[in-house]
Amino acid sequence: MDMNQYLNMFIDESNDHLQSLNEKMLELESSPADLGIVQVIFRSAHTLKGMAATMGFEDLAALTHQMENVLDLVRNEKLAMQEFIFDTLFKSLDALESMVQDITQGGEGKADVTAIVESLQAIVRGEMTPAAPAATVAATPTPSAVTADAEVVQESKGIQLDEFQQSVIEQSMSEGHQALYVEVFIREDCQLKAVRAYMVFDMLERFGEVIKSEPSTQDIEQDKFDRSFSLYYITQKDQDELKTMILGVSEIENVTMTRLDAESLKEMSAPANQSSPIAAETVSLEATPSTSAPVVEDKAAVAPPQAKAAAKSPVAAPSRTIRVDIDRLDVLMNLFSELLIDRVRLEQLASEVKVPALTDAVEHMGRVSSDLQNIVLKLRMVPVDTVFNRFPRMVRDLAKSLDKKLDLIITGAETELDRTVIDEIGDPLVHLLRNSVDHGVEPIADRIAAGKDETGVVKLSAFHSGNHVFIEIEDDGRGIYRDKILQSAIKKGVVTQEQSVTMKDEEVYQLLFAPGFSTAEVISDISGRGVGLDVVKSKISSLGGHVTVYSTPGKGTKFSVQLPLTLSIISAMLIRVGSEKYAIPLTSIVETGIIKSKQVRDLHGSQLIPYRETHIPLLSLSRVFEVPDFDEREEEETEIVVIRKGDKLAALAVENFIGQNEIVLKSLGKYLPDIQGVSGATILGDGQVALIIDPNAFIK
Repeated sequence: MDMNQYLNMFIDESNDHLQSLNEKMLELESSPADLGIVQVIFRSAHTLKGMAATMGFEDLAALTHQMENVLDLVRNEKLAMQEFIFDTLFKSLDALESMVQDITQGGEGKADVTAIVESLQAIVRGEMTPAAPAATVAATPTPSAVTADAEVVQESKGIQLDEFQQSVIEQSMSEGHQALYVEVFIREDCQLKAVRAYMVFDMLERFGEVIKSEPSTQDIEQDKFDRSFSLYYITQKDQDELKTMILGVSEIENVTMTRLDAESLKEMSAPANQSSPIAAETVSLEATPSTSAPVVEDKAAVAPPQAKAAAKSPVAAPSRTIRVDIDRLDVLMNLFSELLIDRVRLEQLASEVKVPALTDAVEHMGRVSSDLQNIVLKLRMVPVDTVFNRFPRMVRDLAKSLDKKLDLIITGAETELDRTVIDEIGDPLVHLLRNSVDHGVEPIADRIAAGKDETGVVKLSAFHSGNHVFIEIEDDGRGIYRDKILQSAIKKGVVTQEQSVTMKDEEVYQLLFAPGFSTAEVISDISGRGVGLDVVKSKISSLGGHVTVYSTPGKGTKFSVQLPLTLSIISAMLIRVGSEKYAIPLTSIVETGIIKSKQVRDLHGSQLIPYRETHIPLLSLSRVFEVPDFDEREEEETEIVVIRKGDKLAALAVENFIGQNEIVLKSLGKYLPDIQGVSGATILGDGQVALIIDPNAFIK
C-alpha cells in the first residue's frame, strides 16, 4: 500500500498527539500520583507509536516504545514519578517533535536519540529510581533459572486456552471459519521487534480475530519476547494469502500456519492446560529482562479480544471532518466578498424600483447569503488555543532553566482569529513570553526581598474588541525602569541625550522594539542579543496590528498586541460626516444617541459629556479626519456613537446615521499605510468607498 497518501494525515495527527502529551505531562507534573493522567498519556503514546510504525518511521516508533516502557511501570504502580523521569520524558517529546518536523520537511524522521533512549532504559532497569523493596527483588528469578524453566515450557507448542476461548474457536469452525495456529519468527538483527509484531497484529485484525497470543499482547507491545510469537486466529481469508501478507512485513523471517480442527485444537492446547501454575508463571517471567530487578511482573489479566476490538472501533468510524487547503478558503472568501457587494447593490436597486416580486427575491437572496456568510466566516476562524496550548510547556522549561517559580494563567483561549493570522502570531508571542519570564519576573530571592510571593505570575489573555483581537501578556515582575532603558538606548546610539529628555514614557517603552536593543547584562540562549522584540514588532506590523507596552516599576509589565480580523466580513454602522461616509464595527458600538451642545464640558483641552452617571470623552471625527463641510460645534444637537475598548468608553460625534450593513473589510495596502483611526475600507453598494473606523485608536 502506498502510504504517501496518508502522510499529511499522519503529520497532523502526530502533532495533535504530541500536543496532548505535552499538556498531560504538565498536568501530571502538578499531580504526580494521578494514575488517570498516566493512562491517558500511555494511550496517546501507544497510538503515536502504532501510527509511526505503520508509516514506516522506525526511529520515531522505537523512541515512543521506550517511553511506553517507562509509562507502563508508572501506570501499574511499579514506579513513582520524580524529577529525573519528568525531564527525560519531556526531552523525549522534544525529540519526537523534531522527528515529526523532519518528516514534515520531507525527511525520514531520523534523529540521534541514543542518550535519551539510554536514560529511558536506565529508568526501566531501576538505575535512576529508589531501590525496590527486598521482597520485590527476591521475587525475580535469576537469569539461569528463567532460561532453564523457559526451555522446558517452550517444548510445549500449544497455548493455554480457557473454556470460553476454546468454545469461541469451536463455534467459529462450526460456522465455516478457519481456525489457524500461527507462529511468526522475526529476524535476529531486528531492532524493533515490538513494532514489527504490532504491524503483524494490525494486519491480521483487518481480516479476522486474534483469540489469544503467546506472549500476551501486552508483553509483545512492551518488547518482552524473544524472536517469535504465536497465536490462535479466526478468519475467512485464504491461508496462503495471509502468509504472503505477513512475510511482506519488513524483517519477518518466517511464518508457519497450522489449520485446526476440533481434534487438533484439543491436542495443541492440552499440554498448556496440564502445565503447573509455576510453569505458566515462568513463561511470563521468561520475557522479562534479568536486569529489571526492581520491576514486579504484572499478573493482571490480558483484555479479551472483544474488548480490544471495541477499543479500536473509533479508528474505523467514518470521519466527519476534512482538511481543506487554506488557499481554497481564500478564494472562497474573495468570491463571496464580490457576491456581498452585488447583494447590497441589488437591495438598493430593489428599494428604488419598488417591484414586489423583485423585492421578495432580493430579500430571499439576502437571507440565504447571510447564512452562507456565517459559514464562510466560521470556516476561516480558529481558536487562539491552537497557539496558546504550546506555551505552558515552554514557560515550564524556561522557568526551570532560570531557577524561577512561575504560574502561567491563560484566559480567553476560545477567542477566534483568522487562520492566516493564527499561523503567523506564534513566534511573536514566544518572544514576548520569553521576555516576561527572563526580564520581567524576578529571581526567587529578589521577589522575597521585595515582599512578593516567590512564585511569579504571567497572564496570557485574548479578547475581541471591535474588528480586532487583543492578546495581552502581563507579569507581576520588576516592571520597566525608564532611566535604565534610556541609558542603554543612549549608549547604543538609538537616541540622543537631548531627545531622551522630552520623551514620554510610551515613547521610551517603544525603544524596546528597536533593532539590536537589549537591557540584558548577560547574553544567554534566552535573551541578551537584541533579536527578540524587534522581530515581534515587525511581524505584528506586517499583520496590520501593533503592540503597546504598559508598565509600573516594581509592579509589572503588560504587552498588548492588537491584531485585525483581516479579510473578513463584519457588521457595521454606516455614518455620514459631511460628504464622507464611514463604517463603525457594530461590535465596538455600545449605543447611539443625541447630545446637546450645552452638555459638552471642556477640561484641559479635552471635551467630556455626561454618560450614565459618569463622564466620557467626546471626539470629533470631522476634526480628526479634517472634513471641511461639517463642524458639530455649529450644531445645537449632535448625533453620537458610544464606542468601547475593553471597559473604557468614548463618544464619536457624527452628522447622521445611514444604517446598519454587512461590509467586506478590505486592506488599504501600501497606498494609505498607518492612517490613525482607520483599519481598512469597504466598497458600498453604489460603488463608493467608505473608510472603516478603528474605535480602538480613539480610546487610550
